[in-house]
Amino acid sequence: MATVVRVLAVLLPALLPALTAPAVAEPAPLLWTGSWETAPSGAAAALPGAAVRNVVHLSVGGLAVRVRLSNRLGTRPLRLGAVTVALRRAAGPDAVPGTLRTATFSGAAEVTVPPGADVVTDPVPLPVPAAADLLVTVYTPGDSGPATYHRTALQTSYLAPSGAGRADDEDGAAYTATTSRWYYVVGVDVRGTASGSVVAFGDSLTDGNGSTPDANHRWPDRLAQRLRWYRVGVLNAGIAGNRLLRDGTGPSALARLDADALDRAGVRALVVFEGINDIKGTPEAGDVTAYADAYRTLVARAHARGIRVVGVTLTPYGGYGAWTAARESVRQRVNAFIRTGGAFDAVADADAAVRDPADPTRILPAYDPGDHLHFNDAGMTAVADTVRRSLSRRLLIPAAPRPAGPRRPAQRVEEPPVGRDLPGPPGPAPRSHGPAAPGSSSRPAAPAAARS
Repeated sequence: MATVVRVLAVLLPALLPALTAPAVAEPAPLLWTGSWETAPSGAAAALPGAAVRNVVHLSVGGLAVRVRLSNRLGTRPLRLGAVTVALRRAAGPDAVPGTLRTATFSGAAEVTVPPGADVVTDPVPLPVPAAADLLVTVYTPGDSGPATYHRTALQTSYLAPSGAGRADDEDGAAYTATTSRWYYVVGVDVRGTASGSVVAFGDSLTDGNGSTPDANHRWPDRLAQRLRWYRVGVLNAGIAGNRLLRDGTGPSALARLDADALDRAGVRALVVFEGINDIKGTPEAGDVTAYADAYRTLVARAHARGIRVVGVTLTPYGGYGAWTAARESVRQRVNAFIRTGGAFDAVADADAAVRDPADPTRILPAYDPGDHLHFNDAGMTAVADTVRRSLSRRLLIPAAPRPAGPRRPAQRVEEPPVGRDLPGPPGPAPRSHGPAAPGSSSRPAAPAAARS
C-alpha cells in the first residue's frame, strides 16, 4: 500500500496541470470582410492625366485592405497607372504621414481593366480602425473612355488635374479641384476579426439623398455605428433613381444583385429597400404580382448563397410631385406583401417608423428634408434603428440553401437585449501589423447595360 501511495505522489503532480489548466482558445482566423461599398450608377467623361483622391468612410477595421475598382460601365479598356491607399488626415486631401501605400495587381503597379469588369488589388498591409476615412487615389494616364462612377456620393473627393506622380503624395496640395462623385473605386475589404457584413440594397433612400453631405448620416452609416460593437460591416449598395423591375439609374436590382451584393466579401445579410421608383416612375409599375415575384427571386438567389434577407417596407411620399392615390394603393399592397407574404427572413417596417400618424400617406415633418420623399438626418436614424431591430443573431449566421416554396410570414423583431441577438464581439484584434496572406485573385464582374 505504501508503494502505491508513493507512486501516486509522483504521478499526480504531473497529471494535475493537464487536468486543471484552462483550455487555450485558438486565435480566430483573419478573414476578408466588406467594410465600404458604393454601386456603379453610370459613366462620366474620362479624366485623362488626372489623379482622383476618393474619400471613403469605412465601417469596420482590420490589419490590411484590398480595393475593388471598376470599369463595369466603361466601353474601352481602362488603364490604371497608379492606385494608392492611405488614412485621411483631418478633413482635406492630406494623408496621415506614414500611412500611404501603393496598391498592386498581381505584383504590378499598373493594370488594364477590360470593359464590363472589376479588378481587386493585392492585399495592402495597412492597419485601419473602424469608422476611418480612407483615401483611395486613382491615376489614369490616358483617355480610357467613359469612367465608371457613383454620382450621388454626398462626399467631397479631390482631383489633381496634373496627376502624374501625385498618387504618392501624402500632402494634398496638388489636389486643387473637388468632386462630389466617386470615380472607379467601388469597394474596400478589410482583413481581420470582423464578423461579416450586411448589404443595404436600394435606391436614393439608401444612397442618402436628403442627409447632410460630408457627414456620413445615411441610414447605412447610422446602422454601421449601431453594429460596430459587434464588428459587423455595413455596405451601401444604394443608387439614387434605381428600380426593382427594370433598368433606371444603374442596372435594375435583379440585374445588379450579384455584383453589388452577393459577391461582396463576408456578406451575412441583405437588406432590400427598393421599389418606390417603380411605383412613381415612368412607365409606372402597378402589378403587385411583379413586385412579389421580383422579391422572391432576390431572396431565392441570396438563400442559394447562404445569405439571409430582410425586407423593408416602402415609405410614404405624399406631397411629392409624382404621388397619386392610385400609386399609393400600389404602395400599400406591395407593403402588405412585404409584411405578410412570407418571402423574407425578417421585416423592417420603415413605413410604420417614418409615416405621419395624422396623414399616413406622408412622412413625419420631423423626418422630411422638404421634398416629401427622402429623409433628413433624423429620418435616416429612424430607418437605421428599424433595420437594426430586424437583425437578429440568426440573420447574421450563414443560412443553408433551402428549397423554393411558400414560407411562413416573416416576423417583425423587437429590440432584444444587448449581447443576445447578435454575436458578441470577438476577442482583441491581433497586434501584429505584418503583411497579410495573399488575397483572392481579381474576378471580372458581369457586363451591365448602359445607363439612361
